[in-house]
Amino acid sequence: MTTGRKHGTHVEPQAHVASPVTQLPCSRVGPHIEQGKVYRMVTRPSAHLPPHPTQAAGREEKGKKIKAGSWLGFCCVYKINRLLEILSLHTKLMALTRIGLAGLAVMGQNLALNIAEKGFTISVYNRTTSKVDETVERAKREGNLPVHGFHDPASFVNSIQKPRVIIMLVKAGAPVDQTIATLSSYMEKGDCIIDGGNEWYENTERREKAMAELGLLYLGMGVSGGEEGARNGPSLMPGGSYEAYKHIEDILLKVAAQVPDSGPCVTYIGKGGSGNFVKMVHNGIEYGDMQLIAEAYDVLKSVGNLSNHELQQVFSEWNKGELLSFLIEITADIFGIKDDKGDGYLVDKVLDKTGMKGTGKWTVQQAAELSVAAPTIASSLDSRFLSGLKEERVRASKVFQSGGFGDSLGGQPVDKAKLMEDVRQALYASKICSYAQGMNLIRAKSIEKGWDLKLGELARIWKGGCIIRAIFLDRIKKAYDRNPELPNLLVDPEFAKEIMDRQAAWRRVICLAINHGISTPGMSASLAYFDTYRRESVPANLVQAQRDYFGAHTYERVDVPGSFHTEWFKIAKQSKI
Repeated sequence: MTTGRKHGTHVEPQAHVASPVTQLPCSRVGPHIEQGKVYRMVTRPSAHLPPHPTQAAGREEKGKKIKAGSWLGFCCVYKINRLLEILSLHTKLMALTRIGLAGLAVMGQNLALNIAEKGFTISVYNRTTSKVDETVERAKREGNLPVHGFHDPASFVNSIQKPRVIIMLVKAGAPVDQTIATLSSYMEKGDCIIDGGNEWYENTERREKAMAELGLLYLGMGVSGGEEGARNGPSLMPGGSYEAYKHIEDILLKVAAQVPDSGPCVTYIGKGGSGNFVKMVHNGIEYGDMQLIAEAYDVLKSVGNLSNHELQQVFSEWNKGELLSFLIEITADIFGIKDDKGDGYLVDKVLDKTGMKGTGKWTVQQAAELSVAAPTIASSLDSRFLSGLKEERVRASKVFQSGGFGDSLGGQPVDKAKLMEDVRQALYASKICSYAQGMNLIRAKSIEKGWDLKLGELARIWKGGCIIRAIFLDRIKKAYDRNPELPNLLVDPEFAKEIMDRQAAWRRVICLAINHGISTPGMSASLAYFDTYRRESVPANLVQAQRDYFGAHTYERVDVPGSFHTEWFKIAKQSKI
């Protein structure tokens, strides 16, 4: 890479420069430049300029005497030509890259390498410059990938072809605004910024408007799949400026996970913050999925007394059928890993305290704002809250142990084979409810914001790359393809039949868990959701009567249209006389 003043005429190898640090591929350096070195421009005296007329008396240039005026003109033309030569050399030394990525933590590094591996030259930048060097070195080790690193934002932005496209992968909130401020000061109208983090969707909409005032395009893009997905193919959920999406569509189609007979796991989600909102709900469904799996594990271990080896076999077998999914697969792997710091299995040494980053909480908050029931997802969030009270739970267990309550209340021995099959069916039925809740939440927001989101297409792009990828997402897609206005997955003919076929086992598992003192909040909430949704009449009539009694909130009748109020207190008082 060239640095220093650009009006010199000579290129020298330089041992080290602070910025930028880039290794140029052979195809981009001239025969006089050695690959692997960093170069700088240096100024040399112009040895070939004609002498000043006072020094050139009697000399001729092409048969004519040089006069002072013509000498100055000649020098100007000469210097312009030399500058053009230097600029041409600079272009040879540093060809512009196709795209840039700022933020080189785990996800950023892996996505950058994924993009480069798909044949797109990429510039990378990070405030902590060691991350830049680390990424460039990884790119060399993993196949001499076309990754070019920069230590300062100006060089980084200017190294990208126009219209520039830059992906940010930094922590949500203020760091995103800071990164935008830094990069946008060097960008031009028509350039595009893409936020690939787990950002609150309203922040994305605010930033899109602010960028539009500067003439810049903006996308909020959900990226799911973790470290492995980012490196080898994630599920991508871009929303915002459609023009911005078209600038990067060719890259995203190759970088995303590829599913046979389904295509790349990416689509343009919709306007505004829709991409971030969909990713948020995806994470909420993920919360529910993980909680349901944990409950299945707890019942099998605490009620069925299955060993880790047996649990590994059970989950491995489940992963061959209707429960085939990424989360079931990794769960089976976890049960087979021994502790490298002691005896036994590692899973038994992991502290029972679940962390979180906020997207599950946002999902539940949005469900409440939109009046969409999402009890499975909400119960998973509550379970994480309770898991965080480890010290309190330890003290509480001692209090209740003194009264004869252990971790499990015991009970009659169970048929392991029967239990494993019942738990499998209960888990599957509960998962349907969790996904139904998530899809209903997305639909409600789409209607409110006018996003016109396609639920079947969302199910398609979740089939690969992402954390909740599962074989039954293909069936969810087909359900919405059959009826785009489907009010709930539970009433799709295929899913309705599956739940009805499994509801007896579902109830047996929950009753068994209750009798053994094992909490199954996710499965129980899912069953309650199903039982409430399938009933024509529920006890809400009493609740509404109570509201009218103490607050005069009125009520509707089942037999006469209109709004009514009854003075319940007066009637009740008279009846007591």
